[in-house]
Amino acid sequence: MPPMLTIAKREFRSFFDSPLAYVIICLSLFMVGVLFFFGFFGWSDFWSADRASMQLLFRYAPWGLCVLVVPVVTMRLLAEERRSGTLEMLITLPVKDSDVVLGKYIGAFGLVLVLVLATLAYPVGMFFFPWELGVLDWSAVWAGYIGLVLLSAAAVSIGLLISSLTSSQPVAAIITFVGLFLLYALGIAATKTTGTLALVLRFVAFDERLDGFTKGLVDTRDVIYFLTITAVCLIASFKALERRKWA
Repeated sequence: MPPMLTIAKREFRSFFDSPLAYVIICLSLFMVGVLFFFGFFGWSDFWSADRASMQLLFRYAPWGLCVLVVPVVTMRLLAEERRSGTLEMLITLPVKDSDVVLGKYIGAFGLVLVLVLATLAYPVGMFFFPWELGVLDWSAVWAGYIGLVLLSAAAVSIGLLISSLTSSQPVAAIITFVGLFLLYALGIAATKTTGTLALVLRFVAFDERLDGFTKGLVDTRDVIYFLTITAVCLIASFKALERRKWA
């Protein structure tokens, strides 16, 4: 097995060797379910919409990914290795730095994908089996999931980059949380401004980029946006690890 996949497999299994993965998945599904079915703090809920749609799921799930799941999952990727001193041992092994970065990334991204796929229980259970609450537009559902996967890819790469720059897991989690929260909330700030600033905020805001996906539209520009962030952050993580190696 290639070193990258070996590292990814080890990283992915490590999440399930502790209660972390199970707690994250169960807690996230519960929180999304509460928001989706009952709303909170005046947010809309599925029943008030009065139509067969999963659009609210794709509006609430990104918040859970940005403020809870990704910061917790990514905080230990490289920060823990640096703190414990195992990073030095890892980068001196006959593996490329890129294998280390991509292996860590794939392992964490795999866990987030498990959670994203687990949310399929909602549309399947509600509109296919055992309940049939109406006729669901599955093309819009798949578009929404494409948006969630792309968001997850970009968010995990940001978390990995931040984890590569610090040896403290709490610091990595907090900075990742703040960074992702701001990137997602910029769309709200854009509604309070006008002119060039509003255009810039809408261009970089995760909320604005996901809006088309939640409505069943897959825009190539939004796909490229998330993939670009993912690639840039992975390259920056590789450079940070490389600098650490030669420091």
